[in-house]
Amino acid sequence: MFDLPGMDIKLKIGQRIKEVRKVLELSQESLAYKAEVDRTYVTDVENGRRNVSIEILERIIKALDVSIAEFFNSKEFKK
Repeated sequence: MFDLPGMDIKLKIGQRIKEVRKVLELSQESLAYKAEVDRTYVTDVENGRRNVSIEILERIIKALDVSIAEFFNSKEFKK
């Protein structure tokens, strides 16, 4: 195994979801509805408290209406 330098990957993903969601002016509730997950799940993911599965992450990214490449095209993921 290897260690990622800096911030935990769960926090990076959560912060990126929150960043995109806020740009789109979506509430956590509306994102959760679009991604077909519970609102509290979105809260936990955004705060790095949930180890999100690849399938759920894909649903969230699609609900944010961005590609997977766009989602991970952030300075946090380039370190």
